Amino acid sequence: MGAFTTLDEHAVFSAEKMAKCNLFDSQNMFCDVYCFEPGQVQKAHAHAHSDKIYFVLEGVADIEVGGETRRVEPGGLAHAAPGVSHGVSNPGPGRLKILVFMAPKP
Repeated sequence: MGAFTTLDEHAVFSAEKMAKCNLFDSQNMFCDVYCFEPGQVQKAHAHAHSDKIYFVLEGVADIEVGGETRRVEPGGLAHAAPGVSHGVSNPGPGRLKILVFMAPKP
């Protein structure tokens, strides 16, 4: 993958489950766009040695970090430090796109 791209080149939605679409990937980090249909969920989980940043692009997200859940609108961000549980759900009614950065790669 090159040094430049657009979300429209990669963002796809799946009726079965949320879609993770890679934008950039290196030895140190990755950047994805996560695409959720209404009602889809990324179950809470943790990464022992990695930070994760969620940036809401479109739609509304319920983001859980460390047991606290907040509704996050476009332009809002959330950070999960290493070892901290985190997850996302799309309460609807529309689609949800989130830009996700993670470093170091798990």
